[in-house]
This record gives sequence, structure tokens and C-alpha cells, in this order.
Amino acid sequence: MSSLPDSVTITDDTMREGLQIERADIPVAQKLRLLDALGETGAKVISIGSFAHPKWTPQMACIDEIAEQFVPKPGIRYTAAVFNRRGFERADHWYPKIDVRARRHATHVELCDTFARRNYNRTQAEQIAGMDATIAAARDAGAEYGAVALGNPFGSNFEGPFSLAKRMEMFALMIDRWHEAGFTVSRCSLLEAMGWNLPHQVRETILAVRERWPEITDFHCHLHNSRGSTIASYYEALQLGVREFDTCLGGMGGCPYCGNGRAAGHVPTEDFVDLCHEMGIATGYDLDKLIEAAAIAEEVVGHPLWGHISKAGTRPRNNQLYPADMPFIETLEEAAHFRKGAEVYANQLSPWREGDALSRP
Repeated sequence: MSSLPDSVTITDDTMREGLQIERADIPVAQKLRLLDALGETGAKVISIGSFAHPKWTPQMACIDEIAEQFVPKPGIRYTAAVFNRRGFERADHWYPKIDVRARRHATHVELCDTFARRNYNRTQAEQIAGMDATIAAARDAGAEYGAVALGNPFGSNFEGPFSLAKRMEMFALMIDRWHEAGFTVSRCSLLEAMGWNLPHQVRETILAVRERWPEITDFHCHLHNSRGSTIASYYEALQLGVREFDTCLGGMGGCPYCGNGRAAGHVPTEDFVDLCHEMGIATGYDLDKLIEAAAIAEEVVGHPLWGHISKAGTRPRNNQLYPADMPFIETLEEAAHFRKGAEVYANQLSPWREGDALSRP
């Protein structure tokens, strides 16, 4: 039974997840250009990047320059990724221009111990041991609810597939800890870096969590698209009423720790926004401006990205329908006529002949 949401929150993570896997020498001016374009798309929250150590993430070595130089646009909350106290302090220096104080209090455990060690330099056991500090911080901050986040819940390139029973076991460990501290848990995040997600697994997991813990009403999906199944997984989540998703322009993104690099990209923001709009789900995004931002992203990173809507355009309707006498369209440059105009295919042959097939000589 479908229960599509009326609206969704789609967080575009291009400036952090996208750029952190691209080359490190992209000029600050070009990153600012991309950030400015994102600000025109209707996004409500934008992460400008991550305050990470440049040894491990050299692509973010310029984050302080970006924080200083970008011009905020009205109605957007700008934030950033921080991974430790030092990162928080660096980001918080720019408050309120950049707000990392509104972070949700969530316990986060990786189902894959190998990935926890490679990505966070912590074992799974250490992540579990750190839950008490997270819960104590939530209490000190006056939080009303707790949240849980399960990393790589569906499988691992290093350890193989994970069962629903294993996912539920780890969820129970986290949620019980919140309950013992007197908290209700209202939010659940599925964080998939290695792209093992499949639509039926996403469905069965959300349904199982809802059945066991009906107090959880908000679900968030951050699922990498390594094997091309994530937009189908997001569709299944939409059918269950999920309202929070993460994406990147053109499918940018990736993970240097999982063995897939840039191949572990995201669902293209413009593709998912188009899907939602065609299903009658509001996103707040201007799709035409998203397509322009995706084109700018390709220029900034210096190579083609993997989005579809940015290449083929939206489904034409009314005065946007293609002319019947349009010439052959073969290249991606020619296919961009929907945004660049007819001059991109001016020299192509046309298969069109006036009159119907019976009256032509």
C-alpha cells in the first residue's frame, strides 16, 4: 500500500560528498561558483564542505577560504560536515554564517567493522562504547528525542551481505540504550556508502523498524548508487512515506575507503527531483536551475557527470514539445538543445519531409 508524502526534503551534498572525491586542485573561485549556483536552485540547506584534516581529505583543505568568501543567500541554512571537536570549533568560528550547532543527536554505528576502522579509525565496538557520550550530550542540550543511524546496513565489500536480523539487532542495541536513558527515538537513518542497497531490502527494513518501534516516524536515506539501484530504492522509500533523502548534482560523490572511489556516487539530484515532481511530490527545487547547476558542476570538475535529466531534459510538454522537423540528434551537445537552443544542431541532416507518407514522391 502506497503512502506517498506530499513533500520531501532532498539535501544536495555536492559541495561535501561530491567534491571530496574529485581532484584536490580545483580553484576556490570555481567551488564558489558552484556553491552560488546551488544557492539558486531552491535548496533549503546547503553543506559547504567538510572541516576535515587535509591529510586525509586534501579536497577540503580550502574550506576556511570558502567559508570566508561565499556570500549567503536568503532563506538558506548553510552548514558543514564535522567529525570531531576540532572540526566543530573550526566550523563554529563562522557562526551564524555557517551553522553546525543544529546537528541532530544521533547514535551512529557501522554494521561493517572493517569500514568503521578504515573510514573513522574506530572499531565498531568503540562506536558502540561512544553511544553513552552521545546520549549524555543530548540530555545536556535538552534534546526531546533521540535518533539512530546505521552505517552500511545492507552489505560490505569487505565482509559480505548483512541480513535483516543483523540490522535489527544493531538497531535494538542503539534504541534500547536511548530508552534506558529515558528518551524516545523518533528518527532512523540508513547510511549506505558501499552501494549494497536493493529496493526490497530498503522496504523490508523500514517496515520492520516501524512495526517494532512505532515511535520512529522519521526516516532518512543516504544511499550511494554504486550499483545503479538507489533511485529504485528511493522510490520504494517514497512509497512508504519517507521524506528525507541525500543526493548530489550529476550523481557526484564517492568514497575512498570502500574500494569503489567515484563509482560509489549518489543519485543525481536533478534525476530524483524530476521523479518526485512527476509523482506530484513537492521538493522546493527549481528543476531548470538544478539542470544549469549540474552543467556548471561538470565544468568545475572537468569531466562529464552521470545525471540523465541534465543530459536529456525534462519530459517536454505544451510549448516545450520538440518540433516535428527537428534534424537528427546524436551527440550530447546536440541533445542539450532544450537548454542551449536550436543552434546546437544547426548542421545536422533532417529526416523530415513535408506531407504524409502516401503523398510524398
